[in-house]
Amino acid sequence: MRGGGLLVAGTTSDAGKSVVTAGICRWLVRQGIKVAPFKGQNMSLNSFVTREGAEIGRAQAMQAQAARVEPTALMNPVLLKPGSDRSSQVVLMGKPVGEMSARGYHGGRQRTLFEPVMACLEELRGTYDAVICEGAGSPAEINLRRTDIVNMGIARAARLPVVVVGDIDRGGVFAQFFGTTALLAPEDQELVAGYLVNKFRGDVTLLEPGLDMLHGLTGRRTFGVLPYAHGLGIDEEDGLRVSLRGTVRESVVAPPVGADVLRVAVCAVPLMSNFTDVDALAAEPGVVVRFVDRPEELVDADLVVVPGTRGTVKALAWLRERGLADALARRAAEGRPVLGICGGFQALGERIEDEVESKAGVVDGLGLLPVRVRFGVEKTLARPVGEALGERVEGYEIHHGVATVDGGEPFLDGCRVGAVWGTHWHGSLESDGFRRAFLREVAAASGRSFVPAPDTSFGALREEQLDRLGDLIEEHADTDALLRLIEEGAPTGLPFVPPGAP
Repeated sequence: MRGGGLLVAGTTSDAGKSVVTAGICRWLVRQGIKVAPFKGQNMSLNSFVTREGAEIGRAQAMQAQAARVEPTALMNPVLLKPGSDRSSQVVLMGKPVGEMSARGYHGGRQRTLFEPVMACLEELRGTYDAVICEGAGSPAEINLRRTDIVNMGIARAARLPVVVVGDIDRGGVFAQFFGTTALLAPEDQELVAGYLVNKFRGDVTLLEPGLDMLHGLTGRRTFGVLPYAHGLGIDEEDGLRVSLRGTVRESVVAPPVGADVLRVAVCAVPLMSNFTDVDALAAEPGVVVRFVDRPEELVDADLVVVPGTRGTVKALAWLRERGLADALARRAAEGRPVLGICGGFQALGERIEDEVESKAGVVDGLGLLPVRVRFGVEKTLARPVGEALGERVEGYEIHHGVATVDGGEPFLDGCRVGAVWGTHWHGSLESDGFRRAFLREVAAASGRSFVPAPDTSFGALREEQLDRLGDLIEEHADTDALLRLIEEGAPTGLPFVPPGAP
């Protein structure tokens, strides 16, 4: 087999397209099939830097890991990084090419990207046995179909069979499947082979009569019913699934090693980016992570994290309006730990000069670190390796701000003053030895009898999670039928479901 393919579409955002795509990739590679993920256009503030210095969505990097291949820009040629409700930075082949309004993008620019997106897909199909493509949102967004480069637009151009995923946990999944199909043009419907139910709880035999009726109404089968799986902790792309009052992930970990737990509060700043940085903390036994938006929620925290953001100046204003800035200043004065990552690091500094991101000019930072930041037009995209607290650290950088450090102790590329730490490095906490050393520092500063587990491997936990996704596909989907779709395309003679696209 060479050049087989499948498009995993969804009835809605967050229906489970990313995890299903990853699960299919992991299942295929376990069968000895050389597979790659692909998403023509991704909108996400969670991104990753490939080894060649290209910025892509973290979901595609996760899917590449599921496929056991190195992620590249080919797997996500267009990345949109929202800067407001109406505009986004456009990243093409891993490099930013400018800001654009949603109207301007869908009004013309998106169509010009169709050719490079298809070229990337064809290059992958010429290299791999199979390419599993992920759609975006819903394929039945009839207002955007004319310029679509991620759903039925590429499916039709590449003759890809389509499986539509629906989240039954939200309710209304039968109407979603039927309505999605019925709003597609006849030429698009020809490629929709069937459906995949996601996040099912209970007795599947109670669902089967509905699946039979759906088949009678649409002429399309259901390829599987995936059960609701807790504790997957896989990278999200569309936003924070959990409530600010909830945990960062439904992690399943061992009990604490020491007498105490550590409580980590993550400030839920506007345009929060790469909140996956704290996943490695949540994977540690005895570490409790939550997102917060009120100053009183910082009081009992042993560590406060100010995470990355696509809008540092906007985040600063939000921290001040909410009273969180004053709470952070009190923590610093009391010697209680604060960690700023990327945009959070910039916010902890003394001054920001921004004529690029917010165009706000000179803005005062929180003044907790001796750092001045000037935003440049060129974006830093890097995969640095270094040392901190006597441990090797790997990370990745994605930022326009260039920091000048005027004091403090060196910490990665940033600095430390007392119990306040700042760095541009995303992903540093995934380095196991460093994470343990850092948590020991936090525990000492907080007066907690917390002991990091000696053998927690974040990489191994991630592999276990990806294997669980592969298991879900293998155990609960008709894998023989999926493989036929990938090899042969959509079956012929699928009936038209009226009324079709308006």
